[in-house]
Formats: sequence, C-alpha cells, structure tokens
Amino acid sequence: MKEKLWNRNYIAVCMANFLLFFAFYLLLPMLPLYLRDTFSADRQLIGIILSGYTITALLIRPFGGFIVDSFPRKKVLLICYFLFFVFFAGYIVAGTVLLFAIIRSLHGFAFGAVTVANSTMAIDVLPSSRRNEGIGYYGVSNNLAMAIGPSISMYLYDHNIDANIIFTIALSTACIGLICNTLVKAPIKEQIKIKQPISLDRFILTNATPECLMVIFFSFSYGILSTYLAIYGKEEIGLDGGSGLFFTILATGLIVSRIISAQWVKRGQLTLNIGVGMIVTVIGFALFTFWRDITGFYLSAVVLGIGYGAMCPSFQAVFVNLAHNNRRGTANSTYLTSWDLGLGIGVLVGGAIAERLSYHDAYILAVAVCIIGTIAFYSHIASHFNRNKLR
Repeated sequence: MKEKLWNRNYIAVCMANFLLFFAFYLLLPMLPLYLRDTFSADRQLIGIILSGYTITALLIRPFGGFIVDSFPRKKVLLICYFLFFVFFAGYIVAGTVLLFAIIRSLHGFAFGAVTVANSTMAIDVLPSSRRNEGIGYYGVSNNLAMAIGPSISMYLYDHNIDANIIFTIALSTACIGLICNTLVKAPIKEQIKIKQPISLDRFILTNATPECLMVIFFSFSYGILSTYLAIYGKEEIGLDGGSGLFFTILATGLIVSRIISAQWVKRGQLTLNIGVGMIVTVIGFALFTFWRDITGFYLSAVVLGIGYGAMCPSFQAVFVNLAHNNRRGTANSTYLTSWDLGLGIGVLVGGAIAERLSYHDAYILAVAVCIIGTIAFYSHIASHFNRNKLR
C-alpha cells in the first residue's frame, strides 16, 4: 500500500511554514518603499540594509544544520520559531534607520535558523517512499504565502495604511505558526554525537559544492528581482501598486509548476526538472528585462513562476539525496545557505548597480547570470550529481 503523505504532523509543519513565509513576504515588497519614504534612504543604502537580513541568515545556516542534527529537533525548532516571531516587534519600535538596520540584520539570524529547522522537521515526518514528492508539496506552502503576502502588503501600503499595522499582522501570523509547530509529534531520530571531531563537513555538505554554485546563480537573480520589483515597477514601468499582482501571478506559476513537476520529482527525474526549469527561467528574465511594458512585466511573472517552481523543490531534493539520513539538517542548511548567499549578493550588487546606473542594468546582469548557471549545469553539475547521489 502507498504510504500516506498528508499525515497530521506533515500538515502542521506545512501550515507553520506557510505562516512563516507569509510573515516574511508580507514585508518583503514594502520595505524598500518604507525605508525610502520613512528614512529617506537612497538606493544603495536600501540595498545594504536589506542585504543584512540575508547575510545574517547565511551566516547562521551552517550552524543551524549542525544544531538540528545534534539536538532534539522539535525543541530547536520551537526556540528558533519563537525568536523569529519576537523580532517582528522590533520593526514597530525602530525609530531610526540605524536601529531598523540592526533589528533587520538580527532578524535574519532567526529566519536562517528556523527555515533549516522547519524544513528538516518536514522531511523527518514524511514517509521515506514519498520524500521527494513531499519536498515539492512542502514548497507549495512557500508559494501560497508568496501569492498572498505581497498582494496584501502592497494593497495596504498603497492605501496609506500605517506600516506598523503591517508589522503587527506579520507578528501575529508568526505567532500562529509557532502554535502550529507545538502540535507536531517529532519522530525519534539518530543524532550526531557532539563529541565527534569538529570539521567543515559537519556544517556544510562538502560533496555538494558544484550544486551549491548552481543554486547561487539563480538565487542571485531572484534576489535582484524580488527586492527591487516595487521600485522598478513604479520608476521604470510606470505602475502604481502593480508589484503585489506580479507576486500573485509569479506564485500562481510556481504552484502550478510544482504540482505538475511533482510527478517527475517522485520518479527521481531531478536533473530533468532542474534543466527545464533553468531554460524557462532564462526566458522569463529576458521577457522581464527587455519587454519593458505592462504586458512583458506580467507575462514574465508567469514564466518565471513556472521556471523557479520546477527548479526549487528539485534543488532541495538534490541536496537531501547527496546526504546520509543523519545529516538531513546539514543538507537542508547547505541548500538554504547557497540560496541565501546568492540572494544576499544579488540584493547588494543590484542596489549598487541601480545607484550608479539603473535598475534595468541590474536586471540585465540577472539575465546574464542565469545563462551562465544554465551552461554550468548542463556541462558539469548534472553529471556530478548523478555520479554522487546516494539514493
């Protein structure tokens, strides 16, 4: 008989993940506008402040994987989720741009840790025969949050709703997600003994280095896309309040793509899924960058959603398939660290290019980086994975 995928624990973890990313995406598109309007921050300063969140998430991720593999996962998960929830209150009390930057950066530590802990718990409660499939559906909860969060955020902000109300909504949402995770019954797992010698491969899945580069290329471009979309839409496309709809269309493409490609993932066709997703993503960025009107803007959202929706669950499954069962936390943290590294570099570099040239030039770079990543995947990385996968 086919093992049950949607068990009680898996549903609870997926709900917690949805609420986690809803709180995250609720703030993502409005923060550049908030910093500009409230603190008169210029483009480069906005990029520096927002990249701080991603950089701190990046720094904590390897240690998060080590901790998740070494201590009881539910206890680690609840502590990390609580910290993620509490930091939303900091945005409400931040009265200066420096204090806001500090709180945003500290919040990144909590986000980096909780995403590792939550995704590892999801893999733990999945039946082994449906793990690849379950990873794909787990990612749909991220995409649902992406579909709803930015639209609500930009609707409220464009209608002059006080930003503190948006921060409070994010705070409340994270609190509900924390409650969902208290309902999870964690399975007994094999733990890494802390007395083992400390080495690099305890924190990073070193045999997945080529796959890390693959993720970095595409998260770099996504960092530029997602962070500066609202300002780009207003200043260079002439849209008022259109970024929320863009994220909704993007997320719809992601969800549809993940559901369709789940069958490929279930059959283990990970490299096929990733390769197709990369090609579609390149096309999406080209449409976004060179078709500079409202039609190209929204059409690219559909194409990019399909591309990233095919790639991302397969990215994560690749890392899990390169690791032993007692190193799932390390596998997840390595994948997420790679994503954050590319994302943070993209935010920082994109802001610097926009300040000196334009946002359009930043998106041209995003297209070029995706093309390089696709070539690297087909020439080397796909074969590397097929030679080294454990299952």
